[in-house]
This record gives sequence, C-alpha cells and structure tokens, in this order.
Amino acid sequence: MADVKWIKIVTDIFDDEKIQIIESMPEGDAIALMWFKLLCVAGKTNQNGLLMLTDRIAYTEDMLAAIFRRDVKLVRLALQTFESMGMVEIRDNNLCVVNWNKHQNAKGLDDIREQGRIRQQEYRERQRLLTVSTETKNVDKEIQSKSKSKNALHNATCNVTSNVTRFIPPTVEEVAEYCRERGNSIDAQAFVDHYETNGWIRGKTKIKDWRACVRTWEKNSHERQDDSPLPRIITEV
Repeated sequence: MADVKWIKIVTDIFDDEKIQIIESMPEGDAIALMWFKLLCVAGKTNQNGLLMLTDRIAYTEDMLAAIFRRDVKLVRLALQTFESMGMVEIRDNNLCVVNWNKHQNAKGLDDIREQGRIRQQEYRERQRLLTVSTETKNVDKEIQSKSKSKNALHNATCNVTSNVTRFIPPTVEEVAEYCRERGNSIDAQAFVDHYETNGWIRGKTKIKDWRACVRTWEKNSHERQDDSPLPRIITEV
C-alpha cells in the first residue's frame, strides 16, 4: 500500500444531492461525517477504494465502529445508506468505495509510486555501495596486515642472517689454492694445522674469514723478511 496522506474533495461537495439527502435524515450529520471518515480510511489503505486494514484483512462493521468511535448500529445504518445510494459496494465480500478515482488523484498516485520506487532504488544502491566500501576496506586492512607480517618476517630473517654467520673451516686444498692466487709462500698445511689446534680462534675472537687470516700471515711474513739483518761485508786489507 502506498503511503498517501490526502484524498480529493471538491469545494461544492455539500451541494451534492446525495450528501443533502443524507443530512436530512435522522442522524444525518453523524452519517455524513462517517462518509468522510470512510473516504479517509480508503485513502489511507489506498487499494482502489477497498477498505482494508492490511493487504489481507478487510474492515468489518465492528472494526469501523471502533475507529470511528461510534455505535455499531449507527455504523451499520450508515453503510446501508451509502450502499443504497451507490456510494459503496460489496466487492469479493469486501467493502469498497465506488468511483474511487473521483476521490483520489490517479496521476498523483502514480507520481507517488514512482517516487517511492526511485527512493527504494537509491536506498538499495547506497546500501550496496556501503557494503562494497566496507568489504574493500576489510580487504585493504587484510592486505596491509599480511604485508606488515611479511616485512616483519623478512626483517627478522635478515637480522638473523646478518648477525649469525656460520663459519666453515677451509680445507688444505682451499688454502693452498688461495695462496697460489695471491702468489705467497705460506704453507697451507701449517696454516690449517695452526688454527685447527686453536679451534679457529685468533686471540679471543672466533674467526669469521680465514682468507683474512691468510692475508695477515702473508703480511707478517713480508715484515719478517724486511726486518732480517743485512749480510756482513768483509774487506780484506
């Protein structure tokens, strides 16, 4: 049922012969007033003049008496009067106002229905966009969370890798090859035996780069050669 707040009443309605006859009857004023109340009920339900409480429940005489706050006998008399004058009729066991278009603007109703349809469509679209926006934000948060977790794991891995470097002692062949590349005369076997005896520790520090140790041996060897005494020259007289 469309939400309509008005019905159409012409200004000369009291010049209508039916209304004039009703007013001349006993309880005429009360019956005439009930006619306008009846039109308002039909306008509120807005089902082409049918007097319906809901889509499935039709108004009865007792129900109308309750909402009109009138005695049910008077309501029954009014309905009989309206029916005898062709103002209402029984349609499929339901009370209906005759010529409803006379009391309601059909074009206005169409406009109201169209406006209601557009409002519903806009509301559903807003709800859809709101749902999509919420889902997008949740996905973004999840992606950001996963990205932060990956970065944290990567940083932790890098820190562990950089802070903990596993030292692998060289073989005699590796030392000999490196010494040949550098062109020194270091004894590779003596080098390896020396550091294996010390547990590959120089001073109090665990060795991390044996090639650096080779270079140190090489440097010390050159310094010892440079510090060796010059041969004595004997001059015969």
